[in-house]
Amino acid sequence: MGFLTPVNVASSLFFETPTEIFARVHRELRPRTTVPPIQIEYKEFANADSRIKLEGGLLDVKITDLLSGAPSPVTESLAQILLSKLYRKPIGKQYEHRYRLYLNRKEMRKRISHVRQTRGRKVHLGSQGAVYNLETVFEDLNAKHFGGMMARPSLGWSHVRSRTRLGHFDPSHQMIVISRIFDDPKAPKLALEYVMFHEMLHLHYPVDHSGTRRCVHTPEFKAHEKQFPEFTEAKALLKKMW
Repeated sequence: MGFLTPVNVASSLFFETPTEIFARVHRELRPRTTVPPIQIEYKEFANADSRIKLEGGLLDVKITDLLSGAPSPVTESLAQILLSKLYRKPIGKQYEHRYRLYLNRKEMRKRISHVRQTRGRKVHLGSQGAVYNLETVFEDLNAKHFGGMMARPSLGWSHVRSRTRLGHFDPSHQMIVISRIFDDPKAPKLALEYVMFHEMLHLHYPVDHSGTRRCVHTPEFKAHEKQFPEFTEAKALLKKMW
């Protein structure tokens, strides 16, 4: 009669489906609660988003298709994150770390960027505003601060007059969107120019990725930003406006 060695036991892998993983994590987080029926779907979202809700006694989980076929530990980490948020429990740092590490891999970042570009849609009002033309603002700053050598991305005013998101650069669509709050004769042009300059620096200095770290404002970015001639005045204007 043969014997099952420890090596044989260690190599015998137990495979869990995503549904089984979510059920197990649910039992860990809420051991005294019956696990509700779980429905998991992988969806073609325009980003690496996943969602969860408990409705009508059904745990409905929609996961980005970017994670279809992800290693079980990554799916477990996502389950820990989503279920902890659903039940308002603290999320274990080890699960957040593992999940971010997986999404921050170079190959995954490329896939996420491609998905954003092909599935996402940037909604804006075009570059010509009621008061300012963003193309003119961009080219003036380009000539003054970048020797006119920066390729102009797509430019557009936001639909919303946002006071919290003054501008943003989307690398997937190569687009800068500026809050429409600056397209106003009462808004100081210097404030608009500074916000545009800031977003142009995002175009000039790519995001630095390392492990789970994602640094948007690198030391080089910050040093260059302070070279804006009216840096202090512009920051004070923005603070005064709000």
